[in-house]
Parts: sequence; C-alpha cells; structure tokens
Amino acid sequence: MPKQELYFDNNATTQMDKSVLNAMLPYFTESYANATSNHLFGLSVGEAVDESRENIATFIGAQPKEIIFTSGATESINLAIKGLQHYSKKHIITVTTEHKAVLDTCSFMEHCGFDVTYLPLNKEGLLDLNLLKATIRKDTLLVCVMLANNETGVINPIREISKLARKNNILVMTDATQAIGKLAVDVSDLGIDLMPLSAHKFYGPKGIGALYVSAAAKIKLDSQIHGGGQERKIRSGTLNVPGIIGLGKACEIVSAEMDTNTKQITILRNHLEKELLKIEGTFVNGSIKNRLCNTTNICFPGVNSEKMKLALQNISVSSGSACSAVTTEPSHVLKAIGLSDAEALSSIRFSLSKFTTADEIELVIQKVTQVVAELRQKNN
Repeated sequence: MPKQELYFDNNATTQMDKSVLNAMLPYFTESYANATSNHLFGLSVGEAVDESRENIATFIGAQPKEIIFTSGATESINLAIKGLQHYSKKHIITVTTEHKAVLDTCSFMEHCGFDVTYLPLNKEGLLDLNLLKATIRKDTLLVCVMLANNETGVINPIREISKLARKNNILVMTDATQAIGKLAVDVSDLGIDLMPLSAHKFYGPKGIGALYVSAAAKIKLDSQIHGGGQERKIRSGTLNVPGIIGLGKACEIVSAEMDTNTKQITILRNHLEKELLKIEGTFVNGSIKNRLCNTTNICFPGVNSEKMKLALQNISVSSGSACSAVTTEPSHVLKAIGLSDAEALSSIRFSLSKFTTADEIELVIQKVTQVVAELRQKNN
C-alpha cells in the first residue's frame, strides 16, 4: 500500500477546494457558451463571469471594472510591467528578492531602454524605506515590491512604500500572489495601483489569474496579447469561463474562512517550527515577526536540501521557488538576505494549507529529524 502523501509545498500550489470544483463543473458541460457571444446562451454565461468579477473585486476592495482576467500571475506581471513601455519616465525600482517573473520582466525592460534599480534587503528580508526614498528619481515610473515573499513568507510594508511613492507621483505594483487568501488585502487601503494574483495559490484552479488595475490612477497599459480585446481591450483571448468561476468561488470561500484558517495554520506552523528548531544548528530564514502564517523556511546546516528532499520520499517540501525548481543553484532570495551558498543549499521551505492536519505535522517532525541525523552521519 502506498505511503500517505504529506504535502508541505502549498506556496507552490494548493489543493483545489471541492466547492470550487463543483462551482466550475457546469461551465465545462452545460453552460459552455462563449461568454462574449451576444445570443441568450452566451449572455447568461457572461452574467456568471460578471458575478465572479464582482466577487473578486469585493474581496480585494476594488471595482469590477478594475479586474482584468489573465492566465495567471506571471502573465499579469508581464502585462503590468511591459504594458508601461510607452510612458516617458524610464526608471523602475524593485528588490532583489522578487519572484523571477518580476526580475526577468524587469531585465526585459532594461533591454527596452529602461533603467532598473534592484534594492537589497536586510537579513530579515525587509526593505529599508530610507534606502527606497534615496533611490527615487524624477524619472521613476514604478516601484515593484511583492506583498509577501514566496520563499520566506516575509511580508513587506506595502502601505508605507505606497505612501512614499504617491508623494512622488510614482506607480506601485505589488505581486500579491502569495498573500491573497492568507492576508486581508484591500488595494485602496494599501495604496496599490497594479496587483497580480493567481487562483491556484488559494485553493482555486491553475491557469487563471487576474490583474488589478487602479481606475483612479488612470493607467494605460499596452496590450501584450492582441486579438478580440475581450478584457477592456487590454487583454485578448476567449475567456476561460470555468477558471473565472473557480477564481471567484475561491475568493468567496477564503474570505469567509480566513480568520479560522489563519488561527489553525499558525498553530500548526509554530509547532512544526518549534520542534524542527530543536535539531542542532537549525535556524529560520527571514523575519519571524513579519511573515505569512503558513510559511517557515529553515536552514539545516551540513545537509544538502536536494538530498534531503529525496530522502523524505512521500513528504513534499521545497528548496526554492517552484518556478526555479529546474535549477540546482542556491536560492536568489536566501542569498539576497545574507545566506552563504552552503546555507542556502541547506534550506527547506515548509508551507502549510487549511488541509494540513496535526497528525501530518507530527509525521513530518519525526521524519525530518530522522533524515537530518542520517544525512549528517553520512557526511562525517
């Protein structure tokens, strides 16, 4: 009989909530019309899309017209940043620990004539606001800082960053992919102009996401996908109706469950972390105070994380971003907050979900403790 799968890689993707799946199913087989068709069948499906858009907007404190549907956070990030190429200001400020989707897109913008400043962070993974202030120039167009880091879970002071940006007439984009569903996010309160999100990070389907575009900021984005202009003439392509319905339902569910989930997950994460830190030499990477409730990134000195993942067998954990998992290079995030190559290559991220149980936590504690001891013994 196969061993029970113990899934502790929820920052990479989450298990879909069955209620989300049930909400989506009719739009594969019964309500299958194109949402932009102008016959009654299409109009009825279009109404369901509109309802989902409203649910998403309400969830993040936005207006429905400010929600652009995309294939996911990576596309949303590309649209948000590349879509600003026509602006006369040509300076972007971001940080070294951003997701590769932001860093690679910023690199592309450098080839298009933009100047990009990559700010360092302190050992807790937090941005020095005085450094940001000193970096702002007259031609600074955009500040890109993620709301919560995908590897360490560290939460950035977006509200303070936005206040500083607004004083200087600078746009703010925050990648909220990891934060949505774990933190209460209100775009108006945080002062955000552009915000990508992705359904599969909070119990929704893969292949669907959205980009919030502030109406108040009067942002004009250049299209990256041309065609029918289905999404406010900014993003073309036949709408992924089942995915959109799933995204809306996922927002509805996590909104109702967030307080309960946060308390439950925090208790489990703290117990897991407390027990694993009993292993000699271990330490947490990044801020312990300012982070997501579900994430702990722990360094196990003297143990190679790739060998550890193989030895853990049925326990799924991560040694970096899922989007960078094809490489064996040390995490750019952990390197950026001061870890050595050896320390970064000895670190494991454990990320929990609402489906994680206390029994699973105990099994992981037992197995990780055993594996670390065995691997260290082999190295001696």
